Amino acid sequence: MIRSKFRKFTSGTSAASAPLLLAVLSAALFGAATPASKLLLNGFTPNQLAGVLYLGAALGSLPWAFRGSVQMPWRLDSANRRLLLGSVVFGGVLGPVLVLFGLKAASAASISLWLNLELVATAMLGAVLFRDFMGWRGWAAAGVATLATGILAWGGGAAGIRAAVLVALACACWGLDNQLTSLIDGLAPADATLWKGLAAGAMNLGIGLSLSAWAAGPVMTALALAIGASCYGASIILYITSAQRLGATRSQVIFSTAPFFGVLLAVVVLGEKLSLVQSGSGVLFVSALILLAKEKHQHAHKHEAMEHEHRHSHDDGHHGHRHPGGRPEAEHFHRHGHEQRSHAHPHWPDLHHRHEHD
Repeated sequence: MIRSKFRKFTSGTSAASAPLLLAVLSAALFGAATPASKLLLNGFTPNQLAGVLYLGAALGSLPWAFRGSVQMPWRLDSANRRLLLGSVVFGGVLGPVLVLFGLKAASAASISLWLNLELVATAMLGAVLFRDFMGWRGWAAAGVATLATGILAWGGGAAGIRAAVLVALACACWGLDNQLTSLIDGLAPADATLWKGLAAGAMNLGIGLSLSAWAAGPVMTALALAIGASCYGASIILYITSAQRLGATRSQVIFSTAPFFGVLLAVVVLGEKLSLVQSGSGVLFVSALILLAKEKHQHAHKHEAMEHEHRHSHDDGHHGHRHPGGRPEAEHFHRHGHEQRSHAHPHWPDLHHRHEHD
């Protein structure tokens, strides 16, 4: 039923605008998670809420995960199982709990603005730990985002500083999660969301119940599951769907507006007041995101012969393998091989571009 409504929506919208609308909807849903979680913290401890939200994310990914055959994580090789485990621990367990503890100490608008650090943290961790290229624009963006974080924390006093540190740590966890997830070979995005939601949700819920008694009623629990399903589960799937049509770069630029949707909803729904300090920090964060979006990287590089399994299309210049009956136009998922080749083109550090730089 959900898939049929989704197909009806996309078929009833022009081919040019449908992926753009999906990307904006994905960002809006993801941004809404912060002010919604602020309200839910009245009935849950941070660990309990993180657990229920991520179990909801698993529910939200089910329609897409079961569209094909679900890949089982225990069938991955040991290297990919370790990557998935790291993604679960850092992205599904630690990151959400740190943000929720931060939400107890600061406004939803400030937390939403600080979440812009995730994109910067992803780029910096990639450069430091994963051999990614980061030019002067990337480092300048990191500096501007750090300045914005400091100004916003200073404006909130001791509680603001504590909340800023918690959110910065959460963004570092999510940045590491992004890097680890990008390296996972053999697990479709919807399946990764499903298994991460189940594992991380169960872990955080178990920790939360061991520390505090359950106090939330059935209505509050159902609401938390629904928010997790839409803001974390469906949002990620919508982002992946839009990226398949818009391209990863344009989709990421649109998705990076998610924190600002959170600020808007915090003001409109929660009635929070937007201060001059928050507004100034927001301008700095926008400047940092623009710098990151303008980062370019192109040079001659070599691809070694390899075989792996991931979602791909045949219009990206890297997938020339044959299919019985002709190449499919849509993105698809299967095991395939690559021949050794050398070429030059603009690229980002994805599965095919993890090479050394001088």
